[in-house]
Amino acid sequence: MIKGVVFDLDGTLANSIEDIADSMNVVLAEKGFPTHDYDTYKTFVGRGLKALVENALPDSVNDESILEACFNRMMIVYDENCITKTCLYPGIAELLTELQKRDIKIGIFSNKANELTQKVVNVLLADWTLEMVIGAGGDIPRKPNPKGAILISTRMRIAPEEMMYVGDSGVDMQTAENSGMYAAGVLWGFRDMEELLENGAKILVENPMDLLNSFN
Repeated sequence: MIKGVVFDLDGTLANSIEDIADSMNVVLAEKGFPTHDYDTYKTFVGRGLKALVENALPDSVNDESILEACFNRMMIVYDENCITKTCLYPGIAELLTELQKRDIKIGIFSNKANELTQKVVNVLLADWTLEMVIGAGGDIPRKPNPKGAILISTRMRIAPEEMMYVGDSGVDMQTAENSGMYAAGVLWGFRDMEELLENGAKILVENPMDLLNSFN
């Protein structure tokens, strides 16, 4: 029986791709580098902003100082724009409300920098009680390392095998497996069905409320 759920943030609860892409494209344009469309950015996200910057830069750029400068600039631009277009996916509000009615505890573990994760959550998810929200940074390694997910499990006082991890990427499914949680893949996010299944998704859901079927 599932007693707690850990959600990924970007691509799972919140559609953030336009703010991420717009911000990175500002940085690229400032440097005179080619920009990318939203669909391309969906393939870049999932392993944190540093990895996204590396993916977005031209292959010819291998200077660490340029990468670092672009990353630092991206953090500034994105911090100013991380909730400009970002919004909850349709059905997420209803799902979270129903989970709380059923006394199922909710947490968030994201590979987005912790300060940015907290900023987005404080704006978009203030209406729900979240047991713990963790972003990347400090002593929490990025997913698929399970440390953050297990920390949330400990905070909830729920065994990992009684928890579900919900995400939209292969990294999320690996995180679920590594932490001993039930892996649920969502199909409205940034990655496709094949990636989710290849990385251990136990179930796939096409809309948020379908997730409730796993709790019956």
